Amino acid sequence: MFNFRSPSFKKLGLDRENMGDQEMVDLMMKEPRLIRRPVVEIGRKVHFGADRKTLEDLLDA
Repeated sequence: MFNFRSPSFKKLGLDRENMGDQEMVDLMMKEPRLIRRPVVEIGRKVHFGADRKTLEDLLDA
């Protein structure tokens, strides 16, 4: 769910390979733009960053 392609992440200049889970959670709490969007809950599953086609497929399933 962490958006490594976000301009906000790129500005931080961090190495994604060396980031721990807690560090990513802390960064998302400080900067919500680091969370992949949209966040969609369908049934009991949560999907992050799905494009329109993927969402349509999920809704049709």
